Amino acid sequence: MNSQWKSRGSAELVQKVLSEAPVLDGHNDLPMVLGNEYGYDIGEACLDSGNPSIHTDLPSLRAGGVGGQFWSVYVPSHQPESQAAVQVLEQIDCVHRLVGQFPTELQLAQTATDIQTAWKGNRIASLMGAEGGHSIAGSLAVLRMFRALGVTYMTLTHNDNTAWAASATGAPVDYGLTEFGREVVAEMNRIGMLADLSHVHERTMHDALDVSCRPVIFSHSCCRAVTDHPRNVPDGVLSRLSANGGVLMLSFVPSFLTTNNEATVEDVVAHVEHARQVAGIEHIGLGGDYDGVPAGPSGMERVNSYPVLLRALAERGWSEQELAKLTSGNILRVITEAIG
Repeated sequence: MNSQWKSRGSAELVQKVLSEAPVLDGHNDLPMVLGNEYGYDIGEACLDSGNPSIHTDLPSLRAGGVGGQFWSVYVPSHQPESQAAVQVLEQIDCVHRLVGQFPTELQLAQTATDIQTAWKGNRIASLMGAEGGHSIAGSLAVLRMFRALGVTYMTLTHNDNTAWAASATGAPVDYGLTEFGREVVAEMNRIGMLADLSHVHERTMHDALDVSCRPVIFSHSCCRAVTDHPRNVPDGVLSRLSANGGVLMLSFVPSFLTTNNEATVEDVVAHVEHARQVAGIEHIGLGGDYDGVPAGPSGMERVNSYPVLLRALAERGWSEQELAKLTSGNILRVITEAIG
């Protein structure tokens, strides 16, 4: 009986949190799926009625308490850079058309004020993050134009190095950020574009933290001390987020969460708790990476699953205020400080 009452209390707490501080997730690859699986025919994807063959649709976003989503505009990093720039523009176009297709459900957003306006209108704030610095083709002008089109963050690398930034999974190189890489981060600071350090090498993480005068983010990463994966963030970097003001947005990618064959909700909780311990409650968020992996953790397979995690944390004693920081409070603060 006590466990039943505890579970009911946790569910009510989570419902209250999500009604006031909905999830603002750092990374979702739906635009890539719309391109690869549906040829960018948004209507064919049946997002309004529900599509169980993918992780993301509108009813599931609502059921998951998602009030804001960074849509990833991404192409593979092995593409020639000039070709990647064109394909990212196609992905940006996809997000604009996605919002245009569902104007009562989605609203484009770039700033914290935009996000709050979307919430007041009961719409899901739709932001964009460019995943991989290869897509600017070595040009600060291209970077500026991506920002002008609404891209709010850029991940400095994807799986491969660029000439100016080392990737966590790229070939060994003797740099983190080069001089031009530092110029990229400085320009992102100037134009109000978040520097995303997911995917980058540990040296690149430290170099970016050294040069950035604005908070940085990790849009979809986990903790290396819990699971030793190169895509995860070492404690030495996590401990610097307090001084920088940045946020680690915990991912649900199974291989980041555990070395076992199947990740569970408990594995996600372990990473969230560790990040809280090392970085602090003010420096954590959520970045699921739905539709970017074949499947999420058991029990958290689709975008309707955020309440599952939040209930598990509530049952471990997390307060309403602490859960609200995790769902969107912290990343809203970062957006406010870095962009406005």
